[in-house]
Amino acid sequence: MDGQEPVDPRVLRTRNDVLRTAIEILVADGWDAVTQPRVARAAGYSKATVYAHWPERADLVRDALARFGDMPHHEATGDLRTDLIGELVSFRQGMLEHRLDRVLAVLAERAPSVPELVDVRTAFVADGERPMRERLGTVLSGARLEAATVMLCGLVLDAALLHGAPPTDEVLAAAVDLVLHGIG
Repeated sequence: MDGQEPVDPRVLRTRNDVLRTAIEILVADGWDAVTQPRVARAAGYSKATVYAHWPERADLVRDALARFGDMPHHEATGDLRTDLIGELVSFRQGMLEHRLDRVLAVLAERAPSVPELVDVRTAFVADGERPMRERLGTVLSGARLEAATVMLCGLVLDAALLHGAPPTDEVLAAAVDLVLHGIG
């Protein structure tokens, strides 16, 4: 036994419904729209239920964002170029399918003024960048590792946020080739 009591399936269902709804509202309408009353109404639960689990908006957003921790990543093949491109394609898919660009924009905008979100942003970004850092870490370290990670991950985010669409396969491959050429 792990010492934890089993979670009531109704509580689990409520948490899943509310957190899914909170993410949908965050992505569609931004931080200001994610309030306990709005999420409760949209999820079909009472405000009291939502407030009981998440007394503060930051608690609700933190737990909702934790659901993104299970985002799919490219499975390593052992070929660095293939793995870097594959990880960028996975990140791009997250932008397209889960609107990660909107979530990251909210975190970038709100973390400086909502101290409770600083740790959320830090953990969210670290989890997302981890596979890229691990792969690049086989050939780089220190400032060069940081620069390559930020360049490659930033490429996808910049294109999605500032250019309206994530980069194409050709652009992703070209960026990886430029980084690998700089390593060699």
